[in-house]
Amino acid sequence: MTLSEHIQKLKSVFSYEHIANIEGSRLEIRPYRFESVIGNREIKRFRQKIPVTGFCPVSDDNIEENKRFAYTVFVPEGTKQTDRAIVLLHGLNERSWEKYLPWAEQLCLRTGAAVILFPIAFHMNRTPKEWSNPRAVSPFVELRKQELEEPSNTTFVNLAISSRISQCPIRFYVSGRETIYNIRQLIKEIKNGRHPLFKAGSSVHIFAYSIGAFLAQILFLSDTNKLLADSRLFMFCGGTIFSRMNGNARDIMDRESFLKMRDYYLNDFMAGNKGYNDSLTKAFKSMLSPPVFREYRESVFDEIRNRMKAVTLKKDTVIPTSGVREALGSGCSGKVVEEWDYPYEYSHQVPFPVYGKVPAEIVMRNFNNLFNEAAAHFL
Repeated sequence: MTLSEHIQKLKSVFSYEHIANIEGSRLEIRPYRFESVIGNREIKRFRQKIPVTGFCPVSDDNIEENKRFAYTVFVPEGTKQTDRAIVLLHGLNERSWEKYLPWAEQLCLRTGAAVILFPIAFHMNRTPKEWSNPRAVSPFVELRKQELEEPSNTTFVNLAISSRISQCPIRFYVSGRETIYNIRQLIKEIKNGRHPLFKAGSSVHIFAYSIGAFLAQILFLSDTNKLLADSRLFMFCGGTIFSRMNGNARDIMDRESFLKMRDYYLNDFMAGNKGYNDSLTKAFKSMLSPPVFREYRESVFDEIRNRMKAVTLKKDTVIPTSGVREALGSGCSGKVVEEWDYPYEYSHQVPFPVYGKVPAEIVMRNFNNLFNEAAAHFL
């Protein structure tokens, strides 16, 4: 079966509402509910100062989809409880799990672990449906294009994140902080035996792609309570220092918003942000620019290097290998990072193209190589 056929098969049964059986693979996709609890007051305080946008008159703190939502778990069919979990973290400006469904399937099949598709704040199903409705946002796309002085890659796909970040860049930090609180809450529920699928003391590992890897790195850097003491991390097309990222793309964010976000975090945020001075902020700051808290950042990554693996792609212009090496430090990156190159046209956003002229068997071969590598890391 080709990767395209895999995606269509999984897409046809995927649901946030009911258990779905995957024919031929002896796996199930189970939905669970999540309600944010940890850090709620703090996040609310931050968001009360953030203005609403033109296309969304509801304040960030009152968007209920972001606070209470469903997430899904791939698990071997008939499993009552398990003691192994892999949390899969996605990329920036994602609204659909479509491309990740075969990723989760293969991780589950090859490791036997339950694979959790966990959404970043204001991504996937954690946003109002209108944000991904072309008809609803098109008027605002045209308005934004008129407001900008030059062509800026603005599309209906990136309108929501572009306008929100451009208007108030602190959203990037606050949403990341909220997501890390959410992941900590999920891991605590699993390890303490409060999640119905997992036995108390279960191991929890992380497979992270793109901005999900950036979040995972901050999660490990700020792990003062040793919640992740036995956790492994596999990063794919992710792990760069912030200053090396290039998020200017039609399906990520437009040029104006990316440049404004970059300038804010490399200048204003570093100089100010009273009230953000804790271990989580230190971890975030250390991932912004190579010299910032370098010794602290590199010492933590060096300490966990036997539990970390990164695969980058040579032609990736969004998350370059050089940026990943800068983030991890020369000692750690030499043991952790592998740069691969596929024998076909690919991009950061589409490492495994399922449409076009690339032979399906070549794509599938490279897809399998990646997930063989990831599975070996988690076993």
